[in-house]
Amino acid sequence: MKLGISSYCLDREIEQGRMTLAEAIDWAAAHGAQCMELVPFAFRFDDPATGKIDTQAIAQVKKQARDAGVELCNYSVLADLCREGEAQRAEIDRLKHEIDIAAELGLPRMRHDVCAFRRPQGQNTPRDFERMLPRMAEAARELTQYGCSCGVQTLIENHGFFANGSDRVIRILDLVDDDNYGLLLDTGNVICVDEDPAIAARTLAPLCRMVHLKDFYIRTRDPGDSTQFDCAGSWFRSRGGRYLRGAILAQGDLDIEETLSALKHSEYDGHIVIEFEGMEDARYATSVGLHNARRIWDQV
Repeated sequence: MKLGISSYCLDREIEQGRMTLAEAIDWAAAHGAQCMELVPFAFRFDDPATGKIDTQAIAQVKKQARDAGVELCNYSVLADLCREGEAQRAEIDRLKHEIDIAAELGLPRMRHDVCAFRRPQGQNTPRDFERMLPRMAEAARELTQYGCSCGVQTLIENHGFFANGSDRVIRILDLVDDDNYGLLLDTGNVICVDEDPAIAARTLAPLCRMVHLKDFYIRTRDPGDSTQFDCAGSWFRSRGGRYLRGAILAQGDLDIEETLSALKHSEYDGHIVIEFEGMEDARYATSVGLHNARRIWDQV
């Protein structure tokens, strides 16, 4: 098992100019991270106007990680494969471009969503899922076949309120039915659809190619400042109506020990990256979470 962080943990630091991506890589190494996921929210590797890939910036990041001794393990992007016609084709082409970036970075895998995180709650029903399933799977199959030609494995993450939960994720994986398509299990995101993280870990461990490890506070009563989709430190609601807010790993309400035990005793031995999205100082929270993850993994 290799333990590390997602650059998403330090997104606010990078976005607000307090840290560059290169400095984030060095910071991760200094705090014991063995690997790092790249999430291009506060940075990007192409020109937003022309789409031209910045090979020089990519070369610098690869060298920075190599010199720091941090393995770059994944590239994660948002996507919505529930579109129609030309809009769907444009989204597939955009994601192929992202796969090209992942390949240039030398990354072994890329996670992309199959539906919008902010898909309206009223459109998350089982009937909606069954209707959209063939469309999502067909596009994901095309993308993973393209990824295979570039040496990049593509992953689905249980994310949001629609393509989340063990049953739905398995349905998508089974329908895509490609060896190059796998699962990035987010052990915290399953709580967004009110599923037990440890049970999900036991169920999905055989399909896992990578793991996001995170924690949440859970409340059953309105804490007073909740939104529906702003999960970066604010309270938001699960599909079943519970109130959730990101927490420092092992300081929230999820049973991190049970979840890590489920993964470890299922013989999962891949990359695990911390994903922090709470209110606390990002550097402090990420370093504590990384330490807690290593300590708990060694104990369970």
